[in-house]
Amino acid sequence: MRLLVALRSRGVSDMRVLTAMERVDRARFVSPTFVSRAFEDVPLPIARGQTISQPSVVGMMTQALGTKPRDIVLEVGTGTGYQAAILSHLVRRVYTIERHRPLARMARETHEAMGLSNITQIVGDGSHGVPEQAPFDRILVTAATEDPPGPLLAQLRIGGTMIVPVGVSDQVQTLIKVVRTADGYDYEELAAVRFVPLIEGVEHD
Repeated sequence: MRLLVALRSRGVSDMRVLTAMERVDRARFVSPTFVSRAFEDVPLPIARGQTISQPSVVGMMTQALGTKPRDIVLEVGTGTGYQAAILSHLVRRVYTIERHRPLARMARETHEAMGLSNITQIVGDGSHGVPEQAPFDRILVTAATEDPPGPLLAQLRIGGTMIVPVGVSDQVQTLIKVVRTADGYDYEELAAVRFVPLIEGVEHD
C-alpha cells in the first residue's frame, strides 16, 4: 500500500500499471540483504555491479511505454527481472536481454517460479536488440546510452514506442520517449533519471 502511494505521488496514475506493480513482489528480485527495503522507493544494488531501479521510476517508464495487451515488447537490461515481470502482466510477450549470464539465469529462475510463461530471457548484447524477433511494438531500455541505439530504433514497429535513458554515464541522464512514424522518429523528453551505462558485448561469467 505504501508503495502505491509513492507511485501515485510520482505521477503514476495508469490503473493497469499500478495493478501490475501490485501483483509483482519486488522482494523476490533483491538480494536477501535488502529484502527489508524491497518496498521502499529507492534503487537497490544487485549482483554484477548493477541496480534494481526504484519502483517509481519503473512505474513512470512503464506508464510512458503505453503498452497494449497484444503488444510484443523488448526489454534491454533484464537485471534480476523485476521490470520484465511487471511487463508480463501487461502485454502478450516480453523478450528481455541481459549481458550478464548469472543475472539472466537468476531472472529466468524467478520468472519460472512465479509462473510467468510469456517472458523469454536472452543472454546477449542489448545494444543490438533481438533482430530475429523484430519488429517490436514497444522497446524499454533500462541502461543509459549517449544516443538511442540505431539497431534498436530499426527494430521498432512503425507506430511503436521506445523509452530510453540518454546521457553521459556519470551525469544525470534524460529519459526519452521515441515514437517511430512513417517518416522517421519523434522524440520527447520525460524526466531526469540516473541509470548504469549500456555496455556493448556479453559478460561470460
